[in-house]
Amino acid sequence: MVEAYSIPVTKIEHSRLPGITLENIPFGRTFTDHMLEADYENGEWKNVEIKPYQPLMVSPSLAAIHYGQSIFEGIKAYKNEAGEAYIFRPYDNYKRFNLSAARMEMPDVPEDIFIEGMRQLIALDKDWIPAQENHSLYIRPFMFSSDEMIGVRASEKYKFMIILSPTGPYYSAPMRIYVEEKYTRAAPGGVGFAKAAGNYAAAMYVTAQAKKQGYDQVLWTDVYEHKYVQEIGTMNVFFVIGDTAVTPELSAGTILAGVTRDSVMTILEEMGLRVEEKPVSVDMLMDAYKAGELREVFGTGTAATVSLIRELKYKDFVMSFDTGTWKVTPEIKSRLDAIREGRAADKYGWMFKV
Repeated sequence: MVEAYSIPVTKIEHSRLPGITLENIPFGRTFTDHMLEADYENGEWKNVEIKPYQPLMVSPSLAAIHYGQSIFEGIKAYKNEAGEAYIFRPYDNYKRFNLSAARMEMPDVPEDIFIEGMRQLIALDKDWIPAQENHSLYIRPFMFSSDEMIGVRASEKYKFMIILSPTGPYYSAPMRIYVEEKYTRAAPGGVGFAKAAGNYAAAMYVTAQAKKQGYDQVLWTDVYEHKYVQEIGTMNVFFVIGDTAVTPELSAGTILAGVTRDSVMTILEEMGLRVEEKPVSVDMLMDAYKAGELREVFGTGTAATVSLIRELKYKDFVMSFDTGTWKVTPEIKSRLDAIREGRAADKYGWMFKV
Protein backbone atom coordinates (compact mmCIF):
# COMPACT_ATOMS: atom_id res chain seq x y z
CA MET A 1 0.00 0.00 0.00
CA VAL A 2 1.27 3.47 -0.82
CA GLU A 3 1.82 6.03 1.89
CA ALA A 4 -1.01 8.54 2.05
CA TYR A 5 -0.16 11.88 0.55
CA SER A 6 -2.18 15.03 0.36
CA ILE A 7 -4.03 15.81 -2.87
CA PRO A 8 -5.37 19.38 -3.16
CA VAL A 9 -9.14 19.39 -2.80
CA THR A 10 -11.67 21.99 -3.87
CA LYS A 11 -15.04 21.07 -2.39
CA ILE A 12 -18.40 21.83 -3.90
CA GLU A 13 -20.38 24.45 -1.99
CA HIS A 14 -23.65 22.52 -1.90
CA SER A 15 -23.95 18.79 -2.57
CA ARG A 16 -26.48 17.65 -5.15
CA LEU A 17 -27.11 14.46 -3.16
CA PRO A 18 -30.13 15.64 -1.10
CA GLY A 19 -32.15 15.99 -4.30
CA ILE A 20 -31.27 12.55 -5.67
CA THR A 21 -32.84 9.17 -4.85
CA LEU A 22 -30.21 6.42 -4.88
CA GLU A 23 -32.68 3.53 -4.86
CA ASN A 24 -33.18 1.89 -8.28
CA ILE A 25 -30.86 4.43 -9.85
CA PRO A 26 -30.01 3.66 -13.51
CA PHE A 27 -26.47 2.71 -14.44
CA GLY A 28 -24.07 5.46 -15.49
CA ARG A 29 -26.51 8.38 -15.60
CA THR A 30 -25.76 10.18 -12.31
CA PHE A 31 -22.37 11.34 -11.03
CA THR A 32 -21.14 12.40 -7.62
CA ASP A 33 -20.09 15.87 -6.50
CA HIS A 34 -16.35 15.55 -7.15
CA MET A 35 -13.79 14.12 -9.58
CA LEU A 36 -10.02 13.59 -9.70
CA GLU A 37 -7.94 15.08 -12.50
CA ALA A 38 -4.22 14.88 -13.33
CA ASP A 39 -2.05 15.87 -16.29
CA TYR A 40 0.98 14.17 -17.84
CA GLU A 41 3.45 16.52 -19.52
CA ASN A 42 7.21 16.54 -20.13
CA GLY A 43 7.51 13.01 -18.77
CA GLU A 44 5.86 13.58 -15.40
CA TRP A 45 2.46 13.70 -13.73
CA LYS A 46 1.39 17.09 -12.37
CA ASN A 47 -1.65 19.18 -11.43
CA VAL A 48 -3.18 16.32 -9.42
CA GLU A 49 -6.36 17.60 -7.79
CA ILE A 50 -9.82 16.69 -6.59
CA LYS A 51 -12.43 19.25 -7.58
CA PRO A 52 -16.15 19.63 -8.26
CA TYR A 53 -17.51 17.45 -11.08
CA GLN A 54 -17.66 19.64 -14.17
CA PRO A 55 -17.40 19.64 -17.96
CA LEU A 56 -14.04 19.63 -19.70
CA MET A 57 -12.97 22.26 -22.20
CA VAL A 58 -11.03 20.62 -25.03
CA SER A 59 -9.58 21.69 -28.34
CA PRO A 60 -11.16 20.42 -31.59
CA SER A 61 -7.71 19.08 -32.42
CA LEU A 62 -7.54 16.94 -29.25
CA ALA A 63 -5.55 13.86 -30.20
CA ALA A 64 -7.84 11.41 -28.41
CA ILE A 65 -10.79 12.45 -30.59
CA HIS A 66 -8.90 11.81 -33.81
CA TYR A 67 -6.72 8.79 -33.02
CA GLY A 68 -8.42 6.99 -30.16
CA GLN A 69 -5.70 6.82 -27.51
CA SER A 70 -8.13 6.25 -24.65
CA ILE A 71 -8.39 3.59 -21.94
CA PHE A 72 -10.50 3.09 -18.84
CA GLU A 73 -11.32 0.79 -15.95
CA GLY A 74 -14.46 -0.17 -14.06
CA ILE A 75 -14.34 -0.69 -10.28
CA LYS A 76 -16.98 -0.73 -7.55
CA ALA A 77 -17.22 0.45 -3.96
CA TYR A 78 -19.69 -0.81 -1.37
CA LYS A 79 -20.87 0.00 2.13
CA ASN A 80 -20.99 -2.60 4.87
CA GLU A 81 -23.66 -2.75 7.57
CA ALA A 82 -21.63 -0.34 9.74
CA GLY A 83 -21.61 2.23 6.93
CA GLU A 84 -17.90 1.79 6.17
CA ALA A 85 -16.82 2.12 2.53
CA TYR A 86 -14.75 -0.55 0.77
CA ILE A 87 -13.44 -0.86 -2.78
CA PHE A 88 -13.46 -4.28 -4.47
CA ARG A 89 -9.99 -5.38 -5.67
CA PRO A 90 -8.72 -1.96 -6.86
CA TYR A 91 -5.10 -3.12 -7.15
CA ASP A 92 -6.09 -5.71 -9.77
CA ASN A 93 -7.76 -3.00 -11.84
CA TYR A 94 -4.76 -0.75 -11.33
CA LYS A 95 -2.43 -3.39 -12.76
CA ARG A 96 -4.75 -4.02 -15.71
CA PHE A 97 -5.06 -0.28 -16.36
CA ASN A 98 -1.31 0.04 -16.80
CA LEU A 99 -1.22 -3.07 -19.03
CA SER A 100 -3.75 -1.31 -21.25
CA ALA A 101 -1.65 1.86 -21.12
CA ALA A 102 1.47 0.00 -22.25
CA ARG A 103 -0.37 -1.58 -25.20
CA MET A 104 -1.73 1.81 -26.28
CA GLU A 105 1.69 3.51 -25.92
CA MET A 106 0.55 5.61 -22.98
CA PRO A 107 2.38 6.37 -19.70
CA ASP A 108 1.86 4.40 -16.50
CA VAL A 109 -0.24 6.11 -13.88
CA PRO A 110 1.55 5.97 -10.50
CA GLU A 111 -0.02 4.02 -7.66
CA ASP A 112 -0.28 7.08 -5.42
CA ILE A 113 -2.43 8.90 -7.99
CA PHE A 114 -4.58 5.89 -9.00
CA ILE A 115 -5.11 4.12 -5.66
CA GLU A 116 -4.64 6.89 -3.12
CA GLY A 117 -6.39 9.41 -5.32
CA MET A 118 -9.32 7.01 -5.67
CA ARG A 119 -9.42 6.43 -1.92
CA GLN A 120 -9.45 10.15 -1.12
CA LEU A 121 -12.09 10.87 -3.77
CA ILE A 122 -14.41 8.15 -2.44
CA ALA A 123 -13.83 9.24 1.14
CA LEU A 124 -15.06 12.68 0.12
CA ASP A 125 -18.15 11.36 -1.73
CA LYS A 126 -18.87 8.17 0.25
CA ASP A 127 -22.39 9.32 1.15
CA TRP A 128 -23.21 8.67 -2.52
CA ILE A 129 -22.68 4.91 -2.07
CA PRO A 130 -26.18 3.35 -2.13
CA ALA A 131 -27.00 1.09 0.79
CA GLN A 132 -29.58 -0.96 -1.13
CA GLU A 133 -29.10 -4.56 -2.29
CA ASN A 134 -27.53 -4.88 -5.77
CA HIS A 135 -26.45 -1.23 -5.64
CA SER A 136 -22.93 0.18 -5.48
CA LEU A 137 -20.71 3.11 -6.40
CA TYR A 138 -19.25 2.59 -9.86
CA ILE A 139 -15.72 3.99 -10.20
CA ARG A 140 -14.47 5.02 -13.63
CA PRO A 141 -10.72 5.80 -13.92
CA PHE A 142 -9.78 6.77 -17.46
CA MET A 143 -6.92 8.32 -19.45
CA PHE A 144 -6.80 9.92 -22.86
CA SER A 145 -4.24 11.65 -25.07
CA SER A 146 -4.44 15.42 -24.77
CA ASP A 147 -2.05 16.78 -27.40
CA GLU A 148 -3.69 19.53 -29.44
CA MET A 149 -2.49 18.58 -32.89
CA ILE A 150 -3.35 16.33 -35.82
CA GLY A 151 -0.68 13.76 -36.54
CA VAL A 152 -0.60 9.97 -36.32
CA ARG A 153 1.75 9.38 -33.41
CA ALA A 154 1.58 8.74 -29.70
CA SER A 155 0.64 11.85 -27.77
CA GLU A 156 3.13 13.66 -25.54
CA LYS A 157 0.43 14.86 -23.13
CA TYR A 158 -2.27 12.89 -21.33
CA LYS A 159 -5.07 13.48 -18.88
CA PHE A 160 -6.03 10.98 -16.17
CA MET A 161 -9.33 11.26 -14.35
CA ILE A 162 -11.60 9.39 -11.94
CA ILE A 163 -15.35 9.96 -11.80
CA LEU A 164 -17.91 8.19 -9.60
CA SER A 165 -21.46 7.06 -10.33
CA PRO A 166 -23.98 5.54 -7.89
CA THR A 167 -25.75 2.71 -9.64
CA GLY A 168 -28.21 -0.13 -9.45
CA PRO A 169 -28.12 -3.43 -11.42
CA TYR A 170 -26.67 -3.24 -14.95
CA TYR A 171 -28.87 -6.10 -16.19
CA SER A 172 -32.11 -6.47 -14.27
CA ALA A 173 -33.27 -9.73 -15.88
CA PRO A 174 -31.75 -12.92 -17.34
CA MET A 175 -30.29 -12.20 -20.77
CA ARG A 176 -30.75 -13.41 -24.33
CA ILE A 177 -27.42 -13.67 -26.17
CA TYR A 178 -26.72 -13.88 -29.90
CA VAL A 179 -23.62 -15.85 -30.92
CA GLU A 180 -21.88 -13.73 -33.59
CA GLU A 181 -20.41 -15.57 -36.60
CA LYS A 182 -19.56 -12.79 -39.05
CA TYR A 183 -18.07 -9.80 -37.27
CA THR A 184 -14.98 -9.92 -35.02
CA ARG A 185 -14.19 -8.16 -31.77
CA ALA A 186 -10.49 -9.00 -31.48
CA ALA A 187 -7.66 -10.95 -33.09
CA PRO A 188 -4.39 -12.35 -31.70
CA GLY A 189 -1.81 -9.59 -31.59
CA GLY A 190 -4.50 -6.94 -31.32
CA VAL A 191 -5.83 -4.98 -28.35
CA GLY A 192 -8.59 -7.35 -27.19
CA PHE A 193 -6.97 -7.81 -23.77
CA ALA A 194 -6.78 -4.04 -23.20
CA LYS A 195 -9.66 -1.97 -21.88
CA ALA A 196 -9.40 0.42 -24.79
CA ALA A 197 -12.31 2.66 -25.73
CA GLY A 198 -12.14 1.60 -29.38
CA ASN A 199 -12.93 -2.02 -28.51
CA TYR A 200 -16.38 -0.94 -27.37
CA ALA A 201 -16.96 1.45 -30.26
CA ALA A 202 -16.30 -1.33 -32.78
CA ALA A 203 -18.89 -3.55 -31.06
CA MET A 204 -21.79 -1.10 -31.17
CA TYR A 205 -23.01 -1.76 -34.71
CA VAL A 206 -23.01 -5.53 -34.19
CA THR A 207 -24.75 -5.23 -30.82
CA ALA A 208 -27.40 -3.00 -32.36
CA GLN A 209 -28.12 -5.64 -35.01
CA ALA A 210 -28.54 -8.29 -32.30
CA LYS A 211 -30.90 -6.03 -30.34
CA LYS A 212 -33.10 -5.64 -33.41
CA GLN A 213 -33.64 -9.39 -33.17
CA GLY A 214 -34.55 -9.15 -29.47
CA TYR A 215 -31.16 -10.08 -28.02
CA ASP A 216 -29.39 -8.20 -25.24
CA GLN A 217 -25.77 -8.72 -26.22
CA VAL A 218 -23.39 -10.54 -28.58
CA LEU A 219 -21.17 -13.50 -27.72
CA TRP A 220 -18.10 -13.03 -29.90
CA THR A 221 -16.27 -15.88 -31.64
CA ASP A 222 -12.71 -16.25 -32.92
CA VAL A 223 -11.47 -14.36 -35.96
CA TYR A 224 -10.34 -17.39 -37.98
CA GLU A 225 -13.21 -19.90 -37.91
CA HIS A 226 -15.95 -18.23 -35.85
CA LYS A 227 -15.98 -21.52 -34.01
CA TYR A 228 -14.63 -20.73 -30.54
CA VAL A 229 -16.45 -18.37 -28.18
CA GLN A 230 -14.59 -15.48 -26.57
CA GLU A 231 -16.46 -12.93 -24.47
CA ILE A 232 -19.78 -11.13 -24.38
CA GLY A 233 -19.84 -7.39 -25.10
CA THR A 234 -19.65 -6.32 -21.46
CA MET A 235 -18.75 -9.60 -19.76
CA ASN A 236 -16.65 -12.72 -19.59
CA VAL A 237 -18.70 -15.91 -19.95
CA PHE A 238 -18.96 -19.22 -18.03
CA PHE A 239 -20.68 -22.50 -18.90
CA VAL A 240 -21.61 -25.05 -16.26
CA ILE A 241 -21.34 -28.46 -17.94
CA GLY A 242 -22.00 -31.32 -15.54
CA ASP A 243 -19.94 -30.60 -12.43
CA THR A 244 -17.42 -28.44 -14.31
CA ALA A 245 -17.42 -24.69 -14.96
CA VAL A 246 -15.74 -23.88 -18.27
CA THR A 247 -14.59 -20.45 -19.45
CA PRO A 248 -12.54 -19.43 -22.51
CA GLU A 249 -8.81 -19.22 -21.83
CA LEU A 250 -6.88 -15.97 -22.20
CA SER A 251 -3.56 -16.87 -23.83
CA ALA A 252 -4.43 -15.51 -27.30
CA GLY A 253 -4.80 -11.99 -25.90
CA THR A 254 -8.26 -11.53 -27.41
CA ILE A 255 -10.23 -11.57 -24.16
CA LEU A 256 -10.23 -9.13 -21.26
CA ALA A 257 -8.86 -10.68 -18.07
CA GLY A 258 -11.81 -9.81 -15.86
CA VAL A 259 -11.32 -9.15 -12.15
CA THR A 260 -14.82 -10.49 -11.47
CA ARG A 261 -13.99 -13.48 -13.70
CA ASP A 262 -10.99 -14.29 -11.51
CA SER A 263 -13.05 -13.85 -8.33
CA VAL A 264 -15.79 -16.15 -9.63
CA MET A 265 -13.29 -18.89 -10.47
CA THR A 266 -12.07 -18.77 -6.86
CA ILE A 267 -15.63 -19.03 -5.54
CA LEU A 268 -16.51 -21.87 -7.92
CA GLU A 269 -13.59 -23.91 -6.62
CA GLU A 270 -14.64 -23.06 -3.07
CA MET A 271 -18.07 -24.49 -3.92
CA GLY A 272 -16.48 -27.76 -5.05
CA LEU A 273 -16.80 -27.36 -8.81
CA ARG A 274 -13.94 -28.03 -11.16
CA VAL A 275 -12.94 -24.95 -13.18
CA GLU A 276 -11.40 -25.26 -16.63
CA GLU A 277 -9.95 -22.47 -18.75
CA LYS A 278 -9.74 -23.78 -22.29
CA PRO A 279 -10.90 -23.17 -25.86
CA VAL A 280 -14.70 -23.48 -25.89
CA SER A 281 -16.27 -24.30 -29.24
CA VAL A 282 -19.88 -23.64 -30.18
CA ASP A 283 -20.13 -27.28 -31.27
CA MET A 284 -19.09 -28.42 -27.79
CA LEU A 285 -21.80 -26.25 -26.23
CA MET A 286 -24.50 -27.49 -28.59
CA ASP A 287 -23.53 -31.13 -27.98
CA ALA A 288 -23.61 -30.57 -24.22
CA TYR A 289 -27.00 -28.86 -24.52
CA LYS A 290 -28.47 -31.71 -26.59
CA ALA A 291 -27.17 -34.20 -24.05
CA GLY A 292 -28.76 -32.26 -21.18
CA GLU A 293 -25.37 -31.49 -19.64
CA LEU A 294 -25.18 -27.72 -20.29
CA ARG A 295 -26.86 -26.68 -17.10
CA GLU A 296 -26.14 -22.98 -16.62
CA VAL A 297 -24.62 -20.07 -18.57
CA PHE A 298 -23.69 -16.77 -16.99
CA GLY A 299 -21.63 -13.64 -17.57
CA THR A 300 -19.29 -11.84 -15.19
CA GLY A 301 -18.07 -8.26 -15.16
CA THR A 302 -17.63 -5.22 -12.92
CA ALA A 303 -20.79 -3.53 -14.17
CA ALA A 304 -22.79 -6.71 -14.69
CA THR A 305 -21.38 -8.56 -11.62
CA VAL A 306 -22.93 -12.02 -12.25
CA SER A 307 -25.68 -12.13 -14.88
CA LEU A 308 -27.83 -15.12 -15.77
CA ILE A 309 -28.19 -16.02 -19.45
CA ARG A 310 -31.51 -17.61 -20.36
CA GLU A 311 -30.94 -18.07 -24.08
CA LEU A 312 -28.09 -18.56 -26.57
CA LYS A 313 -28.76 -18.46 -30.30
CA TYR A 314 -26.27 -19.77 -32.86
CA LYS A 315 -27.44 -19.72 -36.48
CA ASP A 316 -30.91 -21.31 -36.26
CA PHE A 317 -30.14 -23.31 -33.11
CA VAL A 318 -31.56 -21.88 -29.88
CA MET A 319 -30.44 -23.02 -26.43
CA SER A 320 -33.00 -22.02 -23.80
CA PHE A 321 -32.64 -22.37 -20.04
CA ASP A 322 -34.99 -22.27 -17.07
CA THR A 323 -32.96 -19.93 -14.85
CA GLY A 324 -35.46 -20.29 -12.02
CA THR A 325 -34.18 -23.80 -11.30
CA TRP A 326 -30.49 -22.89 -11.23
CA LYS A 327 -28.33 -23.48 -8.15
CA VAL A 328 -24.74 -22.60 -9.09
CA THR A 329 -25.06 -19.08 -10.52
CA PRO A 330 -27.32 -17.68 -7.76
CA GLU A 331 -24.99 -19.15 -5.14
CA ILE A 332 -21.94 -17.51 -6.76
CA LYS A 333 -23.68 -14.15 -6.79
CA SER A 334 -24.84 -14.58 -3.20
CA ARG A 335 -21.34 -15.39 -1.94
CA LEU A 336 -19.71 -12.59 -3.90
CA ASP A 337 -22.29 -10.04 -2.73
CA ALA A 338 -21.84 -11.14 0.88
CA ILE A 339 -18.09 -10.48 0.70
CA ARG A 340 -18.52 -7.13 -1.04
CA GLU A 341 -21.16 -5.93 1.39
CA GLY A 342 -19.29 -7.06 4.51
CA ARG A 343 -21.70 -9.85 5.44
CA ALA A 344 -19.09 -12.59 4.98
CA ALA A 345 -15.43 -12.86 5.90
CA ASP A 346 -13.04 -11.38 3.34
CA LYS A 347 -10.60 -14.29 3.51
CA TYR A 348 -9.06 -13.49 0.12
CA GLY A 349 -8.23 -9.87 0.98
CA TRP A 350 -10.36 -8.48 -1.84
CA MET A 351 -11.84 -5.49 -0.02
CA PHE A 352 -9.82 -2.26 0.28
CA LYS A 353 -11.01 0.00 3.08
CA VAL A 354 -11.59 3.65 2.24
